[in-house]
Amino acid sequence: MARYRNKAATKIVSAHHLGQTRHLELQVSRELMVSMELLMPVAAMLAFDILFALMTVLVKKALDGGLNPVVLIALRQFVAAVFLAPIAYFRERAARPKFTKEIFAYLFMSALLGALFAQYLFFLGLSYTTATLAATVSNMTPVFTFLIAVPLRLETVDVRSKAGVAKIAGTLLSVGGATLLSLYKGAALTHITSSAQEHITTTTSKGRWMLGSALLLVNCITFAFWMLLQGKLTKKYPAVISSTAFMALISSLQAGALALTTQRHLSVWLLRGTTQIATVLFAGVGVSGIGYVLMTWCIEKRGPVFTAGFLPLIQIIAAVLDLFILHEQLYLGSVVGAALVIGGLYLLLWGKSKEASSASLLSAKGAEEEREKQPNL
Repeated sequence: MARYRNKAATKIVSAHHLGQTRHLELQVSRELMVSMELLMPVAAMLAFDILFALMTVLVKKALDGGLNPVVLIALRQFVAAVFLAPIAYFRERAARPKFTKEIFAYLFMSALLGALFAQYLFFLGLSYTTATLAATVSNMTPVFTFLIAVPLRLETVDVRSKAGVAKIAGTLLSVGGATLLSLYKGAALTHITSSAQEHITTTTSKGRWMLGSALLLVNCITFAFWMLLQGKLTKKYPAVISSTAFMALISSLQAGALALTTQRHLSVWLLRGTTQIATVLFAGVGVSGIGYVLMTWCIEKRGPVFTAGFLPLIQIIAAVLDLFILHEQLYLGSVVGAALVIGGLYLLLWGKSKEASSASLLSAKGAEEEREKQPNL
């Protein structure tokens, strides 16, 4: 009799250990899934930043060579639509929602804000200033996105929690670093002569520089509204590649109509030289095609504020391109400002990740409790 009781006790202990092992495996699996969910949007936005920084350098050269900004938008968006259309057709054929009038209205406004207005303001401001300044002013986008999203209740901030304080402090610190990049140059850390910088300083008037800076600032506000609009669009039309392809096509038609009404000479549509051709192809396929898909996917997964928080990194990448490709000087202000941008970005991402981890764990815990209750019903 005692032997049977010992066997039963052994079975109970084994079952207990087995249950603990399964619980530990489930916990580790959940933590790995949460980590992957956090890392994938980070990698996607880093790829977008690199593509955008490269495009900024190419676009600056193309605009200086006489390429019309509206024509550039029309051509690059058309290239993006042609590139994305077959991919969207085959990959999202089964999952694509029904195309309604409401979806068309959202896509039309998304194309108008994000593709036509924002790009036109950015290109026009870029033509009046430099690629480095354009990338620097773009760092204001996270602030406008955050400030617009909070009153619209698209972003929640709990100032009593560490995550909420980190999001606020990270956004302000990141923008403070971007402002330092713009206003403080400091001592030169490299000894490279930059004839391009001297040429810009002597040929660009103060009025054009201020006008270009103002246009770039308005571009940031427009782009912030576009990101918030995309957040709503992805919920109503989650086929990311298809929505980006439709947006590219609509914006190409919008820019084409604007160019035809404002430009009397058809010669503006002709691309001159390999630089302009490479710019249109890279901007269309790399940024409007692949880049906008990555950004829209990130907005769907992590929200507009998280996505906007990565835009300051474009300034750092642009500074690296200036140093190694354009051979421009690297100054102390750039290094200190970049450090502040990275620190602020880390705080913002930490706050978002804490919120996402807490929400995922609470959801998993609730689902587990529901499963435990089911056998007792």
